[in-house]
Amino acid sequence: MDNIIREKPPTNASEIVMLGAFLDYHRATLLQKMAGLSDSDLRRGPMTEFKAVTAPELKAEPGITLLGLVKHLAYVERWWFQAVFGGREVFFPWSEADPDADWRVEPDETTAQIRQLYKEETVKSRQIVADTLKEAGNETAAMKTWAKNPGFEQFSLRWVIIHMIEETARHNGHADILREAIDGVTGL
Repeated sequence: MDNIIREKPPTNASEIVMLGAFLDYHRATLLQKMAGLSDSDLRRGPMTEFKAVTAPELKAEPGITLLGLVKHLAYVERWWFQAVFGGREVFFPWSEADPDADWRVEPDETTAQIRQLYKEETVKSRQIVADTLKEAGNETAAMKTWAKNPGFEQFSLRWVIIHMIEETARHNGHADILREAIDGVTGL
């Protein structure tokens, strides 16, 4: 695994810089929770008594794993920044018949692939924020820019960034519990 750089957010910065820094801090925290664990450890969950999780088991009753959590958050990034805010047509693994597919790690998916998916989605999210700032001309206007997806126009860029901070931080709490249950490590 590569080194994860987790920088503390600044105490004095513009709104867009500060919110972006808090989101990046929580994104890095999530990846840090994975550090030093094997692929099988990352697929363990409290409801599976720490045995390897397979797709058929999860279709009946989805379990939470660290790797599944990272996969889910990759698609949450895609949903809010690309689909909702950007109005882009993008792929999602879930369906009406399989609404929890974004949580499930398929047997052919590797840890490296899911980490890369998460990293790529966060890069795209940051680029959307940067592009919005450039198009708007200033921070105040950028943060008040409304989502482009029809039916979601009530969401501003400010709302999306704050929601993603909340979503990522909340799931980091889940990651704390999972990591401690796997190997006793706390405080990452």
